[in-house]
Amino acid sequence: MWPLVWAGLFGFSVLKLSLSTFFATTKEIAPFCRPANLILQGKSRRGLPLVSKTLVQPVIPPVIPAPVIPPIAPIPSVSLPVPRPLAPLPVRPPVIRPPLQQNGDSRATDSDSDQEESGSNRAAAGSTQEYEISEESRQVRERQEKAVQELLMKRRAAALAVPTNDNAVRARLRRLGEPITLFGEREMERRDRLRTLMAKLDSEGQLEKLMKAHEDEEAAAKVIPSEPEEDIQYPFYTEGSQALLEARREIVKYSIVKSALRLHRARRKRDDPDEDLDAEVDWSLKQAANLVLECSEIGDDRPLSGCSISHDGKMLATCSLSGVTKLWSMPEVKKVSALKGHTERATDVAFSPTSYLLATASADRTARLWNVEGSVLRTFEGHLDRLARISFHPSGKYLGTASFDKTWRLWDVETGEELLLQEGHSRSIYGISFHHDGSLAASCGLDSLARVWDLRSGRSILALEGHVKPVLGVSFSPNGYHLATGGEDNTCRIWDLRKRKSLYIIPAHSNLISQVKFEPQEGYFLVTASYDMTAKVWSSRDFKPVRTLSGHESKVTSLDVVGGQLTFSEAEYYLSKILISVLRLLLLWL
Repeated sequence: MWPLVWAGLFGFSVLKLSLSTFFATTKEIAPFCRPANLILQGKSRRGLPLVSKTLVQPVIPPVIPAPVIPPIAPIPSVSLPVPRPLAPLPVRPPVIRPPLQQNGDSRATDSDSDQEESGSNRAAAGSTQEYEISEESRQVRERQEKAVQELLMKRRAAALAVPTNDNAVRARLRRLGEPITLFGEREMERRDRLRTLMAKLDSEGQLEKLMKAHEDEEAAAKVIPSEPEEDIQYPFYTEGSQALLEARREIVKYSIVKSALRLHRARRKRDDPDEDLDAEVDWSLKQAANLVLECSEIGDDRPLSGCSISHDGKMLATCSLSGVTKLWSMPEVKKVSALKGHTERATDVAFSPTSYLLATASADRTARLWNVEGSVLRTFEGHLDRLARISFHPSGKYLGTASFDKTWRLWDVETGEELLLQEGHSRSIYGISFHHDGSLAASCGLDSLARVWDLRSGRSILALEGHVKPVLGVSFSPNGYHLATGGEDNTCRIWDLRKRKSLYIIPAHSNLISQVKFEPQEGYFLVTASYDMTAKVWSSRDFKPVRTLSGHESKVTSLDVVGGQLTFSEAEYYLSKILISVLRLLLLWL
């Protein structure tokens, strides 16, 4: 059938083209088919004008024969299928409600509504059974509904008023019970999260309730005045004993005498400057610059953690992680005795500045007092965590211990009684040192803070903030107004107690500084020990490096200076490398 249709259409097109060509040609040759007269003008032989008229025959163009069009076969009729009639839709009967009774209760209304709901449910069930849709159509409908809901949610979120201040955004999130910030979240992302959350709660109808409840809480908080105890900070005192009172009085008497002598020497230097003083300082620094290694000895099977030299320089004590403390004769460095008593590793050892007594600190939460024969004289118990450093008061009557229980304590050497339990650090306390006058104590800890305490009153008189990592070492200068601290930030800071600020920052080592100590006689130089396997000597005048003491094969954990002697403790299997080059300075002052 279709070839015949196409043939008929083609013939009709050819016929239309032929007729168009014929009419166009006839229109073009029409002027030539009319007869025309030709008029000629000229002159005769006598000079008279001559006009002649000649009839011109028209030119007849050739006739174009019409194209022969083949006959078109008739198009047979096509019968279309008759559509099937649709099934009639089910007719829902109307719901007839009975008239309401004026004197009746609400039960009739409730029953009518229940009947209506049940009828609608039955009708819906019947329609669902009548028209079941495919799974694909259902999914498409669900996606469409979800997209519409998201669009409505975005419009609702855009219409909400969201604070632009980040602090206000955080407060609003906290108010709604959401985390104030997520990992890697920025200000704009946090604000968008709040906007989305508020839009969701608004769509559920809970936003107004939450905001109103919070406003009621704020109004109640404004009505009820806050307690003054929350805003006012009161000083914190601990109850002291009678023994502590007596100890403070003894410390006052001792410090007055010592400070008077120190100030007298300082005034004499100021009023009557000695020309030999600069030469003396230069000579001391020159001797420190020429320090050489005297000997090296194996101290224990475990790494050494502390060392100390007696007040006369004739005895050396070392402690190790094995818990054993050993005594050595100086300068032969010959083992004298071993002090065994701690059940855990020993963390520090210190000789008394006035006698041959020594004290050790341990991780077993105790400190012990020994004599050089190896007998335990006192056991100081009371700390709740392991001990770190230990130090004697300049008078030799009191002992200070620093512990990881965030406290440092003062003990009576003669009785073994705990005189003072001092808090003040937010983290563990690692180091402790006493002023040469005996009036002050300094503590440092893992909270990157050093504090100066007045032993005569028990007050914290100065907080030294500047280190960015834990402070592990602290030492007072003999001049009375300089304090040195060293910590895990690889720096040593010099503090001026008169100005209450940092005087100088020494970028001392490439690793943490484990201990710092001034030369105890005049404080002409400062020594620092570090985990970079070196110890360095610094000038106390300009804090420039004088000498780098290298040779250890592992971390240097401790050091001690007495007179003109330096001793270091290495955290390897070697005893300290004792450097003895500087003579003791015996300066007699009036």
